Amino acid sequence: MTSSVLDLAPVVPVVVLEDAADAVPLARALVAGGLPAIEVTLRTAAALDAIRAIVAEVPDAVVGAGTVISGRNVSDTVAAGARFLVSPGWTDRLLDAMKASGVPFLPGVSTTSEVVALLERGVAEMKFFPAEAAGGTAYLKALAAPLPQARFCPTGGISLASAPSYLALPNVGCVGGSWMVPADAIAAKDWARVERLASEAAALRG
Repeated sequence: MTSSVLDLAPVVPVVVLEDAADAVPLARALVAGGLPAIEVTLRTAAALDAIRAIVAEVPDAVVGAGTVISGRNVSDTVAAGARFLVSPGWTDRLLDAMKASGVPFLPGVSTTSEVVALLERGVAEMKFFPAEAAGGTAYLKALAAPLPQARFCPTGGISLASAPSYLALPNVGCVGGSWMVPADAIAAKDWARVERLASEAAALRG
């Protein structure tokens, strides 16, 4: 895979799975729709089993772990096969663990000082979260001039309608979102709908 999570696809689906049995058909639908990078969040007890299942059965998927907030999360998800890590925020301890993991990672930021601190630590690719609540495209546009070396994956409140305005920014590599994996579609096991929504998202370009 590319060394940068930001270059895998214009949109990274942010997936919350209550049942690990849904992981493989969901991942297949997302890959078929053109979204190979899939962030499985650690918000449910099924997350690690879901990551393992996707790794084992959907070879074209690049599955990562989201909501990584501890060193234990890092080690558990990498052991499960996660190929990238995403955190909502970061601390020195968490950053050290992600750096030591050997897989690409996107630490979360929402302020200029956090961005500068990461750059100081040699990290130039990060998640901007919660994107809409933290200032959206206007905030990211303002960061581009003084901090052009920082690149972002904005996540949080982004929709099919708002994604293009983010992707048009020079410091945005991709966006994260969950609009192509709605909870009602997963509950209904409507994988055709997920694939259709993924295709729409994959067609987005800045």
